[in-house]
Amino acid sequence: MKQEQQVEAAIRTYEDVDSWRTVIFLYNAALKEVGTKLEILNEEFQHVHKYNPIEHIKTRIKTAESIVKKLKRYGYETSIENMVRYINDIAGVRLICSFTSDIYRLAEMIGNQSDLKVLSIKDYIKHPKDSGYMSYHMLVSVPIFLSDSVVDAKVEIQIRTIAMDFWASLEHKIYYKFEGNAPEYISRDLRECAKMVAELDEKMLSLNEAIQACVVHKPDKDNMDDVLDHVIGNRREQKTLRFRA
Repeated sequence: MKQEQQVEAAIRTYEDVDSWRTVIFLYNAALKEVGTKLEILNEEFQHVHKYNPIEHIKTRIKTAESIVKKLKRYGYETSIENMVRYINDIAGVRLICSFTSDIYRLAEMIGNQSDLKVLSIKDYIKHPKDSGYMSYHMLVSVPIFLSDSVVDAKVEIQIRTIAMDFWASLEHKIYYKFEGNAPEYISRDLRECAKMVAELDEKMLSLNEAIQACVVHKPDKDNMDDVLDHVIGNRREQKTLRFRA
C-alpha cells in the first residue's frame, strides 16, 4: 500500500479527530523514530570511535502556512491528500556536523538502516545550488507502528557542517525578507560567502586529518611539520583534481 493510501486509512481510523491533527501526529511520530535512530548511531560512534560525528540535531514540522504556500507554488490545490503526496519536507531533521567527511559517513550509516527506505538523495555539496547553497539531503520513509496498522511516513534529513548551516540560516532570512527577489548585490555577496564557507570547511577538514595523523603516527618534534605538510598537501592535491574533473 502506498504511503498516501496508508495515511488516508489512518485518517479514516481516527474519523472523530480532525484530519490535520492526525497527519501532524503521524509526522511527529516519524520525527521521533528517526531522531531516536540518529541518537543511537551517534552514541554508538562515540562508544566505538570515541568521537561524535553529530554536533546538533534539529527537528521541525512545517507550518500550515508554509505547506499551503508550497502547494500553491507547485500549482496544487490545498488538501490533505496533496499535502501528503507532494510535500516531502513536512517532517524535517537537520544534522549539524563539524566536517564534510562526517556528512558522508552519516549518510552511509543512515542508508544502512534496515527499516529506513531511502527514497531520494540530493547532494548539494558536490553540486551546490546557483545561490551557493550547500547541504546533503536524504528523503527517507520510516514505518510508524500504530495500535492496529503500520503507516510509512516521509522525513527529509538535511546534513551539513556548522559553517554551511550558518550560511543557510542567513540565506533563509534574506529569502523571506525579499520574498525570493533579493537585490543582485546581496545575492552576489552571498555566493561569495558560500565560496568562503567551502574553503573554510576544506581547511578545517585538512587540519583535522593532520591532527589525527599526528595522533596515529606520534611523530617526533623534528618531523611533526613534515607529517602535517604531507597530510595538508594531499588534501590540496585532492581538491585540485576534483576541480579539474
